Amino acid sequence: MATADTAAAQRTPAPPQLLQALAALSQRQKMAAAAAIALAISMLVGVWLWSRTPDYAVLFANLDERDGGTIVTALQQQNIPYRVGPGGAAILVPANVVHDVRLRLAAQGLPKGGLVGFEVLEGQKLGVSQFLEQVNYQRALEGELSRTIQSIGSVAAARVHLAIPKQTGFLRDDQKPSASVLLNLYAGRSLDSSQVAGIVHLVASSVPRMSNERVSVVDQNGKLLTTSGDPQRAAGLDSNQLSYVRQVEHATIQRIESILAPLVGNGNFRAQVTADLDFSQVEETAETFKPNPSPDQAIRSQQTTEQYTQDPGAQGVPGALTNQPPVPATAPITQPAAPGTPGTNGIPVNTNRSALLNYELDRSIQHIRQAPGQIRRLSVAVVVNHRTQTLPNGQTRTVPLTDDEMARITNLVREAMGFNQGRGDSLNVSAAPFAPVEEEAVAALPIWKDPAMIALGKELIKYVALIGVLALVYLGVIKPLVKAAATHAPRPTTIAGAGDEEEDDARVTLSKQRASFDDKLARAKELAKNDPKVVANLIKDWLGTNEEGKK
Repeated sequence: MATADTAAAQRTPAPPQLLQALAALSQRQKMAAAAAIALAISMLVGVWLWSRTPDYAVLFANLDERDGGTIVTALQQQNIPYRVGPGGAAILVPANVVHDVRLRLAAQGLPKGGLVGFEVLEGQKLGVSQFLEQVNYQRALEGELSRTIQSIGSVAAARVHLAIPKQTGFLRDDQKPSASVLLNLYAGRSLDSSQVAGIVHLVASSVPRMSNERVSVVDQNGKLLTTSGDPQRAAGLDSNQLSYVRQVEHATIQRIESILAPLVGNGNFRAQVTADLDFSQVEETAETFKPNPSPDQAIRSQQTTEQYTQDPGAQGVPGALTNQPPVPATAPITQPAAPGTPGTNGIPVNTNRSALLNYELDRSIQHIRQAPGQIRRLSVAVVVNHRTQTLPNGQTRTVPLTDDEMARITNLVREAMGFNQGRGDSLNVSAAPFAPVEEEAVAALPIWKDPAMIALGKELIKYVALIGVLALVYLGVIKPLVKAAATHAPRPTTIAGAGDEEEDDARVTLSKQRASFDDKLARAKELAKNDPKVVANLIKDWLGTNEEGKK
């Protein structure tokens, strides 16, 4: 019987329970439910929009106050939402309109950047004096150079000042132009010497008759970046030389560490190096001659001259007796020669002999130019920690190094540093126990001051607020509606006689639990015995007839 009741209920389609509950509500209840649902949806959407962070992109950055105020005014006029970054140096707009807004502002000439280029000459008025034309041209040239220098990656802003003297026809009064460049570099960035030289050449090549020596470059800290005119360089101090000394010392320390680390372990030694470098530029020219004569010296040329003269020279005492007429000539064959006549037997009276001997010169010329930065002396100090030894009971103790170990370490360090006794290098290697390193206690930052915890708390607050709104909607709107629908829901299926009011309370409640066939049969017999009319009406429904008509 229960199975038949279930089949009859399935054959009679009934509207869903929720629709029946909504149909049973009054007009006022329906309007209140619609308003509550709309309010709940609006609250959910509001909470979602509040918790959602909009995507903002940078419109312009590194703006000065004048350009920033002009751009903000233009955004307000166009009703475009914006945000100002920390310090007011950046302006942010929604990411989906950043390119459109940038093009709109570019059409209005924003940002101006505080610099004017050659566009200042476009609005030149008629009748302008020559002086004003020269001033405008100089302003335009300075602005163009500043814009060009700002295109370098490390330069945030640049200002160029040109000093262009008036040309004159007198060579004595002629002055060369000069320039000064002020650079504002990004934080943590610097310019090397090649970049500074590039800026100097750029400015000098853009102005007629300007030399590189007349360009000065200064950073935002007032440090002179150009080498010409540097007072420290003029005094013999150069930062590049100090940097090179540190590089030499660091390279020597690295070589020592790389050879000692596998032997004694990292952290068990310390090495310090002091390098004395010679940065003087020396040019030496030497010409050397060996002493004469030398055994292996060759003769270049030799000349000997001999001269014999038989005429006697002037003889006698000057005076009257000397001015006598010559003595009569006599023949030496017949009689002896008179006094004062030339010598006899062919013997010369006067003999002159000279000799000239030229040797090859032993000459040596040397031209030496010493490169700067040569090492004059190295001083190295190395300290090695005592060895840690583990005892059989598990305890540890420090043991000093033996003499052989110290000698081996000293030899390794000497070879690693390139020890040269001729130039006066010094090396000192010693062993000592290292003091324990005391770690500094870092004060714990309170949780409410930790930036990470603050950010996490903000996110948790958003989710807690969202969950609270959802709970409020469920408890205040959805649950009362479900309760009201359950109150107005139709009663369980009733099997009763259509014309008999006395038996309205007779119900057949379908149990969810499966009963046996005997139980079902017993309940059907009991129902037929107690309410025969109900059973008769059920049979009529099965046969398709009722009390008013027949099949």
